[in-house]
Amino acid sequence: MIKFNKKMIIGAIFLSLTFTGCNEILDEQPRSGYSVEYFNTPDGVKQSFTALYRQLRLLYGNGYFMSNCQNGTDESTWAQSADGNFKELDMSGQGNINPNTFPTSMVWGAFFPYINTANGIIEKGPGFDIPEAMISEARFFRGFDYFMLVQTYGGIPLDLGAGELKYNTLPSTTSVRNTVPEVYTKAVFPDLKKAIDNLPTSPRVTGGVTKNVARLILAKAYLTYGWWLQNPNNIPTYPEAARNDPDGHNAQWYFQQAYDMAMSGINNPGGYALQPTFYDVNVGSNDRNTESMLYADHTQSSTYYNESDPVGFGSGWAPDNFAAWMQTWNYTAIKSSKTTAWAPADVVSSVQREAAQSLGRPWVRMCPTIGVIKNTFADKTNDSRYDGTFVTTYRGNWNKNGTGLTSVGTLYNANNLPVQPGGAILSFLSDDSQTPTYATGAGQNGVGAGTLPNRADWVIAPSGISRIVYPGLWKIGTYRTDDPNGLGYPNAGLTRPFTIAKFSEFYFIAAEAAVKGASGAMSARDLINVIRARAGKWKFNNAQNTSYVADNSAAMIAATPATITIDYILAERSREYYGEFYRWYDLVRTQKWAEYAATYQIGGASYGDHTPQTVTRNIQPFHYLRPIPQGQLDAMEVSADVKAKYQNPGY
Repeated sequence: MIKFNKKMIIGAIFLSLTFTGCNEILDEQPRSGYSVEYFNTPDGVKQSFTALYRQLRLLYGNGYFMSNCQNGTDESTWAQSADGNFKELDMSGQGNINPNTFPTSMVWGAFFPYINTANGIIEKGPGFDIPEAMISEARFFRGFDYFMLVQTYGGIPLDLGAGELKYNTLPSTTSVRNTVPEVYTKAVFPDLKKAIDNLPTSPRVTGGVTKNVARLILAKAYLTYGWWLQNPNNIPTYPEAARNDPDGHNAQWYFQQAYDMAMSGINNPGGYALQPTFYDVNVGSNDRNTESMLYADHTQSSTYYNESDPVGFGSGWAPDNFAAWMQTWNYTAIKSSKTTAWAPADVVSSVQREAAQSLGRPWVRMCPTIGVIKNTFADKTNDSRYDGTFVTTYRGNWNKNGTGLTSVGTLYNANNLPVQPGGAILSFLSDDSQTPTYATGAGQNGVGAGTLPNRADWVIAPSGISRIVYPGLWKIGTYRTDDPNGLGYPNAGLTRPFTIAKFSEFYFIAAEAAVKGASGAMSARDLINVIRARAGKWKFNNAQNTSYVADNSAAMIAATPATITIDYILAERSREYYGEFYRWYDLVRTQKWAEYAATYQIGGASYGDHTPQTVTRNIQPFHYLRPIPQGQLDAMEVSADVKAKYQNPGY
């Protein structure tokens, strides 16, 4: 049973919105409620399209969904201020994932109501003369939602109470899970294929779905299903089903389909294209660029249409975009002094909370592992992606706080050397070739950072990052334009769109399929080198806060191995998409999760603790599926043994 309330049958639609070209946000007529009766009208069906776009805000940009997608992988672990929503996902003895764990329940809770919305549009739309090109937007979202659900939980119900893929208006007390092959072949593939056939090449509305958006998701679904059929590491599925395709195709056939579909997307880009540099992809001033194919949108111009106050105190809850806070440490604890005497009255916070892409609101819930900094992003010279992903230099901004510090032109920092506004206050070193002299505990600088001779900035080496002090996440950080001279509104939810699908992923999907045996005009190495060549092109250096034009494409291509493996593709995916909600799904698809994330290193949770600790995780085969949420089981009026069989084994 998937429970629906008749008075809110469309889902949690508090504002009904649509994209427009003028302000690039959803702005149709808002409604406080959405009833079954209204849905039985042409206006009701047309308004419901906007809900399908709005659903994206429930997950994408949500810091708890970030925990679901990243904690417990090789990319991230819990940070000093983490609670169970982050520690349980780490799989390292700080709690266990169970049916009551919130982050693992989010996909279930976010998508089923909107699948029913899509069912209603598909069922009722033709009777109201809504064109198939528009109805196919609903087909896309139903296929996308089911794809996310089947990856997360295994087989899930296609019947919400009125029949398979039918619009349901009445609460149902029972539910039956379909198998994984049924979900793919009855819902995911047919919906996305029909969407490709009927969606426009250019979006109906700004940010709307198109043929190529559907191609990207279908290519990824083919790739994922091919892995599922092949099952190289004998990972169990549920409900139990033979690894046979109902249409008689084998894994190799689906890998070829994934390759062909991805190449079709590359060769028929429509309005999409790679950005010239990695910096261009992620800098806030270039949001909604041609590489961003699908995103959960926000605006700083309207509280009403943003669904939260763009200049107030962010809720830390959907539909806010607040994921960047999770991996932001409390940089405001860094200290400098007005004098070289460091008298208590002279010590100040030299890096203050600011609504800037490298700063924002600290929550200290997640941090990168040492392995990410040292190994994944080993090349920090040719490859621009480390600089374009992390905040490695924290710069003085005390002069923007509008108080007595505004007129202070110089502070004293490491080695009692002077620093000015905009100068480096604390830097994370690129490698361990130099060993800083670290403070005892928090030390003079307040965060336990170290010094190197003749440097005015406090420093921390890669091996010295910890659960409390670590590089922040620049690429998805705060970007605002409404207070250019002050500290802005760093406590409000981010008003940037959160990108869900990028044109660049066509190259990764095709390359992975090629490694799995697909053939075509471009080899896996050819495809990966398109991405690596772009990564070698620099436009701006974030660490130095200055324009920096360099083309290291030749060096990047030369460093690409002759034979591309799945391991190499996964490393490239991490460099390209770190912090963007991909990693758990990548490692589950390729069945590499336990291998990659079994151990990790990180320093402790106290200032000054720079000793790397090796942590062991307990990742079992049953963990490759998330548990069915307890709320779903509690709402089912069935016998205890039926409920037990509904739950994924191991939970």
